Amino acid sequence: MESKLSLLMVVKDAEQTVKRSLDSTLSFVDEIVVVDNGSIDKTIETVKKYGSRVFPNKSVNLGKLRQFGLSKCRGEWVLVLDSDEIISKELKEEIKSLLHRQAGKNQINGYYIYFQNHLFGKPLKYGGENYKKLVLFKKDKVIIKPDLVHEKFEVDGETSVLRNKILHYSYRTLGQIYRKFTDYAIREAKQKYFKDEKSSFKKIFLYPIHMFWARFINDKGYKDGLFRIPLDLGFAYMEFLTYCVLAIIRIKNYMFTLII
Repeated sequence: MESKLSLLMVVKDAEQTVKRSLDSTLSFVDEIVVVDNGSIDKTIETVKKYGSRVFPNKSVNLGKLRQFGLSKCRGEWVLVLDSDEIISKELKEEIKSLLHRQAGKNQINGYYIYFQNHLFGKPLKYGGENYKKLVLFKKDKVIIKPDLVHEKFEVDGETSVLRNKILHYSYRTLGQIYRKFTDYAIREAKQKYFKDEKSSFKKIFLYPIHMFWARFINDKGYKDGLFRIPLDLGFAYMEFLTYCVLAIIRIKNYMFTLII
């Protein structure tokens, strides 16, 4: 007897990517829980074709959106997936096998899964693009720590790592990449402000250079090929914009305190 598995997905205007993602979970998950963050395209219409349970929520905090979605899941196990992520056939079989073995057992409460990132459809292997995340866990054993950008999952108990990968198509076009990084930078700046971090000349101008150097040179991103230079420049741009926005936020709030 297999344990029940819920798929949890937070979406916003994901019409172009969500179908491939959900297709990869067919005959694999027992329910699909979708938290819609204000889509104005055909995302909701698309996900409902898969029998998804859709819950609107317009919070700007990704962690709180995940928390909200988790509360709606009915499975013993939960798999967190983004709309641009695809479960490989090998990973699907691996998860199905472990859920069958884990039914009624409590040895492992969460699994880390490796990600295979793609840029313009080509796989990346270096420069910070080879990583794993805790995205499969028992619902009653996890705590989600809310953050505006990258929320954290903490599991109570033992964890393990799966062999196969999630295919992540996060970087599809230049326009999409830089829109995404702009959004991340603004969120990250707000998060740093709430943590009382300060901006500086060094952070605005030197951190971006260090970011590019670290990804493309130190972490050997160049081994993927020169086609990834726009991506690593994008990360440098995100670092630059984060600290520029942070400086603006701090100045605006300082001026406001002087006025009142």
